[in-house]
Parts: sequence; C-alpha cells; structure tokens
Amino acid sequence: MELLPLSPRGETPVRALTIAGTDSGGGAGIQADSRTMAMCGVHACVAVAAVTVQNSVGVRGFHEIPAATVADQVRCVVEDIGVSAAKTGMLPSIRIIEAVAEVCTEVGIGRDRPVPLVVDPVCASMHGDPLVHADALDAIRNVLLPQATVVTPNLDEVRLITGIEVVDDASARRAAEALHALGAQWAIVKGGHLRSSETSTDLLFDGDRFLEFSAPRIATGNDHGGGDTFAASIASALAHGRSVPEAVEFAKEWVTKSLEWAYDLGQGHGPVNPLWRLHENPPAQ
Repeated sequence: MELLPLSPRGETPVRALTIAGTDSGGGAGIQADSRTMAMCGVHACVAVAAVTVQNSVGVRGFHEIPAATVADQVRCVVEDIGVSAAKTGMLPSIRIIEAVAEVCTEVGIGRDRPVPLVVDPVCASMHGDPLVHADALDAIRNVLLPQATVVTPNLDEVRLITGIEVVDDASARRAAEALHALGAQWAIVKGGHLRSSETSTDLLFDGDRFLEFSAPRIATGNDHGGGDTFAASIASALAHGRSVPEAVEFAKEWVTKSLEWAYDLGQGHGPVNPLWRLHENPPAQ
C-alpha cells in the first residue's frame, strides 16, 4: 500500500479534527482516532463530545459534554489552527448532534464545503452497549447525515438507521442507496461484520456508481476500535488531498493491516493496532 506522507522535522503536518467520545480503555473513540491520524502523518485536533466509562469488556456508562462546549471546541480549533478534514464519532444526544451540525456549517465543514466531513454514526459499542440516547437516531438521520461527505456505518448501524438487514450484495446495495438518499454525498456499507463471508467487502456509493473494496477477513477477536480506525484513516487521507474513493481504498488497506497487528488487552476484545507502521516502516533517523 502507498502510505500517507509524514512531515519532515519541524514542518507543520496537515491537520484533522475528530469530534467524538473518549474510551477510558484506550481502544476506540478519540484515542483510536488520534493514534491512526498520527500514524498517517496528521496532527489530530479533538472536540470531546462524551466521556465513556469502559474497558475491553464493555461500556459501563457515559457522561455527555454540554453541547455548547462541544461546538466551542470545534470553533476555536478551526479559527486558530485550521483543519483539512474532520470526522465525527460518538455524538450521544440530539442537542450535541444539532450543535455539531450547526458549528460545522458555520466554519465550513461538511459536504459541498471546503473541509470534508466523515460521519461515523456511532450508535452502540461493539459489545452492544448503547452510546446514544434512543431519540438521537432521528437526528443522526435528518441532521447529521445530510452534512456527511462520506458516512461509514457498520452493519448494525445500517440496520438502525435504514431498517435494512444486510445479508448479501443486493441488500448492501439497497442500504447504500438508502444512506445516500438520507443526504450523504458518499455512503459506505462495510462488510466487516458479515462474518459468513471469507472476505470483507466494503461498498461505496455516490448516487451514480458502486465501488467495491475487498480484503481477506482477518481471524481475530481483537477488533475493538476498527470502525473508528477506518473512519479516521479516511479523514487522514482526505486531509492529505486524496479523493473519497482513494481515501476509502487507503483506509481499507490500513484497517486490514491494523487488524493483522491487533493484540490482546484485558479480558475482552483487544484493539486494532495502527502502530504497525512503526515496525514495517520505521522513521528515518
């Protein structure tokens, strides 16, 4: 794979912003986003939307950050530092979703705007623990998705958002069309959770054409943070100036490699590991 470039010593790297929740276990959320962005040569700025109480076994609870504070984080970062791409993750309430959508419009983030936005519509943890209030689903559909340059749900999130159970290629195409109809410029239906398949195939749709990105399925239970890593690597590639299809192709290879390097952590699911780049492509001395 062609890696994203690292900045020379002393040179300011490209910047990207993640608007998401924390993971106290360090496997997903803003921690996963920041790790991947750093390994992709991107300076990660953050707007914390929620603080979770979780480990490798599950999520025990979460605390929302006030919506105005979330928006202020976005505003102050963009006004001073500037970003070339942004992504969302866990946005647990209607108030936060609406505040993020409003401030993104204000500062030029989102589809058809100067700064592309990757929407990872996080609804539940990989353990099935809810990460949004039930009434926030409508706001994800009607407020957040129309802002998306690209939306990256997993199959459980596809079902919650569109009502479509993806079981094969035909249902994946219907789901991609439904996501696009909700307003996303590009819609991805990921095949990583379709365990019956020997390959993991992601489907990308822009309202006109379908593109497929396939990789061998990695046999590991250590896939915590895989969705965050995928979306963050898309945002990183977009920040470096790649097109959406190029960014998705890069992200597919990146997350597959990160799954190959995943490790055990705690008593539950360990995290995917983007630090493989340090081993396979050590930085120059």
